[in-house]
Amino acid sequence: MVDVTQDNIATQSWGSLLESAVQLRHALHRRPELPWHERGTAIIIREHLSAAGIRWRECADTGTVATLAPNASGDPIALRADIDALPIHEQAAVDYRSEHIGCMHACGHDGHTATLFAALWWLKKHEDRLPAPVVVLFQPAEEGGHGARRMIEDGALQGVSCIYGWHNWPAIPYGKAVCPDGPVMSANGTFQIRVMGQGGHASQPEKCRDPVLAASAITLSLQQLVSRRLPPQAAAVVSVTSIDARSAETVIPDQASIGGSIRLARDGYRPTVEALIHSTAMETARAYGVEAQVTVLPRYGATINHATAAGAYRTALAEEFGAQWQCQDTLLPIMASEDFSYYLKEIPGAYALVGADDGAGHDLPCHSPRYVFNDHLIRHMGRVYARLAGAPVPD
Repeated sequence: MVDVTQDNIATQSWGSLLESAVQLRHALHRRPELPWHERGTAIIIREHLSAAGIRWRECADTGTVATLAPNASGDPIALRADIDALPIHEQAAVDYRSEHIGCMHACGHDGHTATLFAALWWLKKHEDRLPAPVVVLFQPAEEGGHGARRMIEDGALQGVSCIYGWHNWPAIPYGKAVCPDGPVMSANGTFQIRVMGQGGHASQPEKCRDPVLAASAITLSLQQLVSRRLPPQAAAVVSVTSIDARSAETVIPDQASIGGSIRLARDGYRPTVEALIHSTAMETARAYGVEAQVTVLPRYGATINHATAAGAYRTALAEEFGAQWQCQDTLLPIMASEDFSYYLKEIPGAYALVGADDGAGHDLPCHSPRYVFNDHLIRHMGRVYARLAGAPVPD
């Protein structure tokens, strides 16, 4: 049971706060909740804030915003954690496995939340020494739900001058991290293409306008967009992830559908890529005597660090992990996406990817049903957050 209260927080050691944070992480892991359904998670977060004597307010329904040292004279900073889980059935061999069938913290948001609490409890213990107000954001619906946008609309960044966030990253070795100036994660989007032909008997293809053949041709053409229609310097990914033309073995169907994903290193590539998807699908369909309807949906923008904030973040990471902390082998930007990008479009800030792979089973990628968050990161990133907030650094 996590027992960090207003009465005892002054006497809690950093070690005991870390133990409480790990316990909290495991409790959250047992009861994951999908985007915009994090009501139980929000209750736990708010109960722990209240117990520690930290004032909070609801933000964006299941989100929560709290502030420490509101009367401090410096420029307020914000620290953010995401709180939602994924629709994945857990297969990880841990004794605190998800109790919610088909739902799992497969991206480490429970670990991000626990880390923010470790830092928050420590900052509360030293609140009178903080040089500036610290705003903490427990954000819902990062996994495709645009939770950051809703938090901003509900005033989460009001008065904040700079914001920091992080994500555990199993593809980076433990003790290493990346935090560049400029893009750190990519923009993304999705597309759906409906191919409409005329079905019929498989023995008489000449009397049909085959949407399956056309969909196959469209797929091949789309997979060549990046290599043949964009300059080599443009980091972009167009991936067809599904083709659906289910029918009986002897029946050519009337329709087929194609779905896919877009990843872009910079938002400026988006209009070109979207136009190419549209024209490629339409022109290929026409060549095969069928019709196509194309829908392209933008999701998140690129996560682009501001230089001054990224520099401060790198200093804190170097102090925590040592002079060789930067992972030189990680190609940037990572082609995954993050709605932290919304915050960085509004105010200065920076986002870091922090290595989790310690050779002890923390190398499986995020969104894997066997993914396991590395609890050792709570200690490190709690200390990094303390540095960014200007608090004494715990031992």
